[in-house]
Amino acid sequence: MASLHIGAGPISRSSIITAGVFDAVLVLAFAIIGRLSHGESLAGVGVTYWPFLGGLIIGWLLVRAWRHPRDTVWTGLAIWIVTVAGGLLLRVASGQGVQLSFAIVTTIVLGVFLLGWRAIDALLRRTARKRMPAAV
Repeated sequence: MASLHIGAGPISRSSIITAGVFDAVLVLAFAIIGRLSHGESLAGVGVTYWPFLGGLIIGWLLVRAWRHPRDTVWTGLAIWIVTVAGGLLLRVASGQGVQLSFAIVTTIVLGVFLLGWRAIDALLRRTARKRMPAAV
């Protein structure tokens, strides 16, 4: 398996891809949940999804998230902030409305999603390391 060696250790391509897919799927889940909670058709989910997917991609590029894709503090926080800000700005630029309540809910939900999976992953990795027998 090909890997990148950066910082503390190698990061496999599959780890980078998995992190990117998790982020994109969770942003899609946010769009679907939002549409369903307002009784809107899922046929238009792309209209809700694309601005935040764009923000997510911009966040990944700005942060160079592939270097530490599962990091909660630096990578996760930056991706969350850029995804929310970029998504809201792209919505405004495309003529979609942005109410204050929408911005607040967006910030909270995407924070829980984008930081949450990374925090759970870190906890699972930490627990797994504790259970590994000490090297002799």
